[in-house]
Amino acid sequence: MNQTTKKTNQDFIMSPKVDVCFAGLMENPMVRKGFCAAILRVSPETVEKTELLPTHLQRSYADDKLGILDVRVRMLDGTQINMEMQVKGYEFWDERALFYLCKMFSDQLKSGESYENLKKCIHVSILDFIRFPKDKECYHKIGFCKRKTGKVYSDKLEIQILELKKLPKEVQTGEEIVNWMRFFNGKNKEEFEQMAKKSEYLGEAYEALQKLSADDLKRLEYEAREKALKDHNSFLSSAQRIGEKRGEKRGRKIGEKLGREIGEKHGRKIGEEHGIELAKQVFRLQAQGKTEQNIASECDIPVEKVRKILA
Repeated sequence: MNQTTKKTNQDFIMSPKVDVCFAGLMENPMVRKGFCAAILRVSPETVEKTELLPTHLQRSYADDKLGILDVRVRMLDGTQINMEMQVKGYEFWDERALFYLCKMFSDQLKSGESYENLKKCIHVSILDFIRFPKDKECYHKIGFCKRKTGKVYSDKLEIQILELKKLPKEVQTGEEIVNWMRFFNGKNKEEFEQMAKKSEYLGEAYEALQKLSADDLKRLEYEAREKALKDHNSFLSSAQRIGEKRGEKRGRKIGEKLGREIGEKHGRKIGEEHGIELAKQVFRLQAQGKTEQNIASECDIPVEKVRKILA
C-alpha cells in the first residue's frame, strides 16, 4: 500500500446519513442508549436497557422503490422505537410512515392477548430533505390529539421527524436530540470530533463511527449501498429533467392559448411564461410519482387542469 492510499484510507469517514452506517452505529448499546434517551427526552442514566430487534433490508411493499434499512429497538418497559434514515423524499411518504407505525403497534399482540398489553410505539424518520417547507422547526413530534382543544387522545402512537436540512449553523438550544441531528449531519472528522465533545454518548458514537470506517468489509457494504442510493437518486433526477422538457414544450402551447385569451401582445408573453412554468412543475411532480390530486394541490390548480396538461 503506497503512502497516498494509506493517507486516503486514514482520512475516510463514513456518513451516518447512509443507512447501513446509521444501522451500524445503533448496534452499539451505548450509542443506542444515548439516542433513544434523546428521542424519549429523558436522561440516558434512566434508560436501563435497550434491545435491538431483528429487521431486514428488502423491498417489502410495492411503494418501496428502494429497500429502506430500518432499526427497531425495544425498551425495558416494552416501548418500541423504529428508526430510519432517508435521504430522498418520494410519493406517499406520510402514508408509509403511518403504515409501519401501525404495523409495529399491532404486531405486539399475539392471538388471544389483551389490548392492555399494547405498549407505546414511536416511528422516527431522520430526513435529509425538507418535509415541512413552511415550518422553520427542524424537529417535530406528532401524535393523536383532539383537533379543537389539542388535548392528547392517546400517547401510544407517535411519529418524530428530524429534518437535517433545517439545522441552523449555530444551535442555541441545549436539546440533546438536536446534538444527535448535528452528529448525523457531520461532513468530516473535524465536525464529528466537535460533536463528540458534547457528551460521552456522542463520544462513543464517534468512536463507533471510526471503527466502522476502518473495517474493510463494512466499507465495502457502505460503498455498495451508497452507490445504490446515488443510482436511485440519479434515476429520479433524470425522470424530473425529462418531465421538465415535456412540460416546457407543453407549456408553450398552453401559454400561447392563455395569451390569446388575454388578447394583448404583452399578455400573450406573460401567459406563455406562466404556462411554461406551470407545465414544467406539473411534469416534474409527475416524474416524482405524485398523483394528479397531489399535483393539483401543490400547484393550486383544479385536477381537471392537471389532466389537461398531462394529456
